[in-house]
Amino acid sequence: MQVDTNKTKIEKLVFQLDLVQHIEEFKSFFSRENALYMEGDQELHFRYIKALDAVEFKAPPKVSDFYDLKLHLKKSGLLHFEQIFEIVKIVRYFRYFKNRSLEGMIGEWMEKFVIEDEFLEIEKYFTHDGEFEENLDETLFNLSKRIKEHKHEMSASLKRLMNSAKISPYLIDTQIHYINNEETLLVRGGFNHVLKGAVIGRSSGGFFYVAPDNILKTKEKIRYIQQEREAIFYNYTKEFSQKLSTMLPFINFVDKEFTRFDNYQARVLFAKSKNLDLVKSEKNSKIILQEFIHPALHNAKPINVDFSKNILMVTGVNAGGKTMLLKSILASAFMAKYVIPMKLNVHKSHIGNFKAIEAIIDDPQNVKNDISTFAGRMQQFSHLFSYKSALIGVDEIELGTDSDEAAALFKVILDDLIKRGHKVVVTTHHKRLAALMADRDDVALMAAIYDEEARRPTYEFMQGIIGKSYAFETASRYGIAHKLVNEAKKVYGDNSEKLSQLIERGSQLERELKNKHQKLDTKLQDIAKKELLLKEEREELHKLLQEEKTKLKNEYKVAINEAKKAAKEGDIQAIHRAMNKAQKSLPKEQKETLKRDVTFQVGDEVKYHSQSGVIVAMKGNNEAIIEMKGMKVRVKTKHLKHTKIVKLKAKTDISLNVTKKSGLKCDLHGMRSEEACEVLDKFLNDALLNGWDEVIVYHGIGTGKLSYAVKEFLKDHPRVQGFEDAPQHMGGFGAKVVKL
Repeated sequence: MQVDTNKTKIEKLVFQLDLVQHIEEFKSFFSRENALYMEGDQELHFRYIKALDAVEFKAPPKVSDFYDLKLHLKKSGLLHFEQIFEIVKIVRYFRYFKNRSLEGMIGEWMEKFVIEDEFLEIEKYFTHDGEFEENLDETLFNLSKRIKEHKHEMSASLKRLMNSAKISPYLIDTQIHYINNEETLLVRGGFNHVLKGAVIGRSSGGFFYVAPDNILKTKEKIRYIQQEREAIFYNYTKEFSQKLSTMLPFINFVDKEFTRFDNYQARVLFAKSKNLDLVKSEKNSKIILQEFIHPALHNAKPINVDFSKNILMVTGVNAGGKTMLLKSILASAFMAKYVIPMKLNVHKSHIGNFKAIEAIIDDPQNVKNDISTFAGRMQQFSHLFSYKSALIGVDEIELGTDSDEAAALFKVILDDLIKRGHKVVVTTHHKRLAALMADRDDVALMAAIYDEEARRPTYEFMQGIIGKSYAFETASRYGIAHKLVNEAKKVYGDNSEKLSQLIERGSQLERELKNKHQKLDTKLQDIAKKELLLKEEREELHKLLQEEKTKLKNEYKVAINEAKKAAKEGDIQAIHRAMNKAQKSLPKEQKETLKRDVTFQVGDEVKYHSQSGVIVAMKGNNEAIIEMKGMKVRVKTKHLKHTKIVKLKAKTDISLNVTKKSGLKCDLHGMRSEEACEVLDKFLNDALLNGWDEVIVYHGIGTGKLSYAVKEFLKDHPRVQGFEDAPQHMGGFGAKVVKL
């Protein structure tokens, strides 16, 4: 009883939403009659539908329901060949799918179908068209052969009779007449002298339809053979039914899975045939439609609507498509709930799921039940309070009563429906009701647009405004005399028109202010998020900086300890080894190579390392001689930087008696003479700038060329006071101790 009630409700809703033809076309794709709703996990169903949509396949055959068939088998009854063939058709179709060795969900599903060997023994007796394969039974084959022979004999006998010279005078024509399923000849009276047979009937002209005796005898033989065949067929049906009774679980499985498959394939093939989209409802109540076209409309403008809030109030011009917009919203939710293909932009649309969909569209006035339009509407609304989480559509909510009273009443009703979790779309001409509802955050407004120049509706909609009904313009467009319309405008008066405009303008300003506040709040939230993000980044950078500082402190601590250890060593070589080890433990300096485009000339004030000076001479573009604190030094220009310094005053010589020991070394091993002299020159300049008075230069012994070049360079250097071979423990003849 509950199922019938639900079916009636669905049929009524389909009729109200103008979906009858669309649903009937969809149902025609079912292999057998099925309900629209698919029981079970809707998400899983939709994944199978999408997987099947990616596969090219032929439609399944039309089959009958298995209810009576399974009931017969449970009671050990006998099935007809037609009923058995219904099972065979489904099994063959699943085998067709399984043999394709598909991958993914469909392939895994088809692997579950394991056909029992006993069923194969039954299946082989049926042809592709469902005829019994008599060639597999020798007795049946022979009986069929005898029947064919008898029929051939009958045909030949009739031809001989018609061509007989004795009978031809009595024949009315040379045709075989089938009377009461008997082959007869049409003859005149007196035929019994030349033709033996039974009179089957008489014609309107008084002639006789006679079945010859030999034909009757042959047909009797055929009847006996047919009885033998029927007996054999009966035995087969008995044998097949007994076997199928033992396979009832297999038949139940096949029946259940085919019902499921039939639901999937009908949706896929219907969508492909009409170029429609497959959409399922989501787990919320939001509805966003992009490029939706109602199935009942042809060459219609696509609908775009954002129904994310709890109430959508549609106002605007009469005959502008408000009711069809309402039906489209409800129809999209209905089709998504039942996964019925529809036309829309599936990538930009979103349709929520609702426990129920209610449409209050028709005028409920009924003379028989003595109920008015408004009373009927109240009766319809009263049913909505008995359940929750429904999508409700109300067309012309003000229908049948005073507008001011209705505005207050319906505002309270709508408020209560929202508290119960319903989502409501309303069409209305009540500017008062729209204005009362417009201050709510969960109410969206939408208006049908009117083309003032063309004086006709555009069948398009704009969100966020309250629309004008354009009653006078609509009346003119549909045939009301202009004189009457103009007189009605005078009666309506300018004050009423101004009041209507003020209501619309006030509502619009209120919404604009609310939108500005929302945008400002959004910006403030974005700023707060950015501030928090910057704070987190700053803290993270500070943490990284502290980690790097700690790491550098540890590295320099290790280097200092190595240097201290070197200072304690008495042996000079041990000191150098310890210093080299300390140098390696220091972190490597990351230097960026910058491309320089700087020129120098005599008189430029420059900086060389930490010392400042003036260029007194240039040696090409790459070398310069600079004077620093009364001392001239030759350097590479790549080591110089321009600077502004106070010009040197008169030189003052100050002599300090400071005893310094050799602490710097220069290793020239493996260099050519020119390269070694260049390196040695820079080394001595740096030593002089840092105040060293004694250094050691390692040149090795080798062939003696490098040693000779070093000696000559040191002899010519103006700042070298003297040099000598190093002690044996510091290099001996392979090194020079130089005094500056």
